[in-house]
Amino acid sequence: MEMTGEQRIPASQADTWTALNDPEFLKACLPGCESIERVSDDEYTVLLTARVGPVSAKFKGRMAISDAKPPNSYALAFEGQGGVAGFAKGSASVQLASQGAAETLLSYQAKANVGGKLAQIGSRLVDAAAQKVAGDFFAAFNARMSSLHAAVAPVETEPHLPVPVPRDPDLPDVTPGSLAFFAAGALVVFVVALIALL
Repeated sequence: MEMTGEQRIPASQADTWTALNDPEFLKACLPGCESIERVSDDEYTVLLTARVGPVSAKFKGRMAISDAKPPNSYALAFEGQGGVAGFAKGSASVQLASQGAAETLLSYQAKANVGGKLAQIGSRLVDAAAQKVAGDFFAAFNARMSSLHAAVAPVETEPHLPVPVPRDPDLPDVTPGSLAFFAAGALVVFVVALIALL
């Protein structure tokens, strides 16, 4: 299975990277996500419940991030188990590109190999489910980003020089040497692969 996509995020590249590296923010955007846990500096586990057609299953997965270049790109390898539904294993890459002061283009590419019941399901059903999950995730992500920026957008009455925005102490630090969490594109690609297990 191969999947590629692009999404325009209504926020700066730096703000998008920060939000994409916040597991609670991502969890809130992903229907059925029960947990996202950090295992090490570059490994994470995800637990979620997903439904494809009449089948619903709980999925457990693990991913490892590599080649991180904040706030521009990274690569990841993932594997997931859906019990009797099957398994998925694959890789993905995610890129962020600034499209101006308040917009970012997120691009992702993924390849996954699947086995178990998934191999018996028609690719159209799997592709449709994957597209729906990605669409739902990005709709929720973009809505949250829009509401955050609307809440903090200053009302301008006269031109002025940009003022640095204070850092939110509740958000984790993300540095090139220690990527604290993974980006949303990786999560979407990972979730799409897990859903394909059905």
